[in-house]
Amino acid sequence: MNTYPDVLVRQSCDTGEGPLWHPDEQRIYWLDIPNSLLFRHRPKTGETETFDTGVPVGGMTLQSDGSLALFMAEGAVRIWQDGAFVRTILEEIVEERGNRFNDVIADPEGRVFCGVMSTEARAGRLYRLDPNGDLTVMLEGTGTANGMGFSPDLTQMYFCDSRLRTLSVFDYERTTGALSNRRILLTPEGDEGKPDGMTVDAEGCLWSARWDGARLVQLDSLGHELLRIDFPVRNVSCVTFGGADYKDMFITTARAGDAEKNGTLSGSLFHLNLGVQGRPEFRSAL
Repeated sequence: MNTYPDVLVRQSCDTGEGPLWHPDEQRIYWLDIPNSLLFRHRPKTGETETFDTGVPVGGMTLQSDGSLALFMAEGAVRIWQDGAFVRTILEEIVEERGNRFNDVIADPEGRVFCGVMSTEARAGRLYRLDPNGDLTVMLEGTGTANGMGFSPDLTQMYFCDSRLRTLSVFDYERTTGALSNRRILLTPEGDEGKPDGMTVDAEGCLWSARWDGARLVQLDSLGHELLRIDFPVRNVSCVTFGGADYKDMFITTARAGDAEKNGTLSGSLFHLNLGVQGRPEFRSAL
């Protein structure tokens, strides 16, 4: 088993984020948030394409028809397909003017849990956007709403707050989309880094990317560390499974303005294959 991450696409993304495997296209998508860039790469051919979205996109989900739902600045949500916007779900969220979405995830019923940044004026929030357009505040007082994932039995949802350095778990009700009984599983300290993006594998283990921690960590469902993968960059931002058998791992990183401090490869898209079985992400139905 090779536990050393390889560079798949050499980039210098300020904030590489949101990797998302598209099984219909056999391509990996990801973002450079502050530069308003969307990338897609076909591992089979090595082809990489870059698209300018015009405004920062904090996260994205795969729709049932294969298009992408992009969660953007000002609380806008727009549908993107084949290099162009084709539909608008939300023009804005008035309370999020001057702010933007950060990480997002679709649930099994096509809803999207979508977090926003915090600002000087107000703490962040975690919202839920339903297929009928209803928007519900699920959690107030977040620092930087970040990675999320569901347990294989779909009874729990994990949630990271990178500013508060917490990885939490909620009881999740699939029928209603309700979250309850929040428990903090861990609060990494010092050079362990901040919990950023994450995913859950087929066995229910958590994979936590660590901003300012230079690592990807595998945890059991209670938050106990099982494996640590060291990276040659400081800011490891997110991870997802993909490939034909969902055993390929795609990991985004961030340059965050200081390549010398963060590593010459910072901002690149990395790849791992540890033989671990992943799961497809749920598709949104917006």
